[in-house]
Amino acid sequence: MKTTSQSMHQLLEQVIAATPFARLMGARIRDIGNGIAELEVDVKPELMHQHHGFVHGAVIGFMADSACAWAAASVAGDVVTAEYKLNLLAPAKGERLWARGRVLKGGGRTLVVQAEVFAVEHGQEKQVAVALASIAKVGQA
Repeated sequence: MKTTSQSMHQLLEQVIAATPFARLMGARIRDIGNGIAELEVDVKPELMHQHHGFVHGAVIGFMADSACAWAAASVAGDVVTAEYKLNLLAPAKGERLWARGRVLKGGGRTLVVQAEVFAVEHGQEKQVAVALASIAKVGQA
């Protein structure tokens, strides 16, 4: 079933509302459709920082995983993450994080998706992570 970007956006808003961790993180959709997904969160230091004052790697992993899964969902429907590899490139500092997922290869039961995660500090963006994920379609043998 093909969905429009608007209907996919609405569907993902429902997914966020039904996912306690995504709600806790304050995830918002920036863009979705045609194998691309972008999301963002405002950094909440009291929740997201680790002991050095940077955003915790688990939050960055959430951003990468979600961007990959949502990008895959925009072309494949219902999906789950089978695995992902995350490279942390720099400490994440700032007031906001955003991530972009992009489907590199689809077609079969598993899609290969890449994500980039950026931190925004005082209006300046810095790439802090890159991920590569295998995303599996749900409900197909």
